[in-house]
Amino acid sequence: MSRNDNECVKFLQWALPRMQMRWTGFRKVRRQVCRRIEKRMMELGLSGYHAYGNYLDSNPDEWEVLDTMTHISISRFFRDQNSWEILQRELLPQLALRAKKENRPLRCWSAACASGEEPYSMVLLWYYHVLPNLPGLQLQLLATDADEHMLERARKACYPEGNVKHCPGEWLEKSFIQQDGKYCLKSPFLDNVEFLKQDIRKEMPDGPFDLVFCKNLAGMYFNEDLALRVFEKICGRIRPGGFLLLGNHEPFPVNKLNRMEVFNRGQNIYRKIDE
Repeated sequence: MSRNDNECVKFLQWALPRMQMRWTGFRKVRRQVCRRIEKRMMELGLSGYHAYGNYLDSNPDEWEVLDTMTHISISRFFRDQNSWEILQRELLPQLALRAKKENRPLRCWSAACASGEEPYSMVLLWYYHVLPNLPGLQLQLLATDADEHMLERARKACYPEGNVKHCPGEWLEKSFIQQDGKYCLKSPFLDNVEFLKQDIRKEMPDGPFDLVFCKNLAGMYFNEDLALRVFEKICGRIRPGGFLLLGNHEPFPVNKLNRMEVFNRGQNIYRKIDE
């Protein structure tokens, strides 16, 4: 560990708990955060992390700036492929049939959607897997994130090759055009997603949702108390019989949440018990 890295670790171990976040969640991604903080310190003309800590104590508004520097965005199409296979094989068929029977759209929420790969993956899965069997069934997909810069990238929907490498070849060919070295999603697929700036610690969209993605955020980075409060609100927006999909290694307090049960522990998928 270099001197700068060591100083950044000590700083994060001091600062993150004050922001209701968990140091352990940031351990592997700290360098991304440290680079942002070091750039900020240069902008402020500060000599190091100790000086930045003093600056935070003297300037409470700076905590909001620091918060934006802790946003982690690692995203690609069909990330956690096993989870998507279960969604395609087990979850979507029953959710879609239920929505069809009740004569309503299927509602989906992608929380902390970053640059849009997750909600657009859902759109592709819907278009190529669900609609051929249930033509006319509507998908209402809302995607939220706290970072407006990420949302701007999501609306443009142009991605480097590495971000689409898990997209099935036929879907990639039919759904994207290559432009300036990137893969850009064709316009018909863009119309299915509504993007909205929201920080789930402060506000959430109205439910109920049949399906909620909230991967690698609340359980990974928030402290236990904050994570529980956020999960309680999320689960309150899930329709009975609906599902919550989390990151594979993300802690989830299922025993503390009313009417939530494990559906697939290996892929961290949970179901809201029917009334």
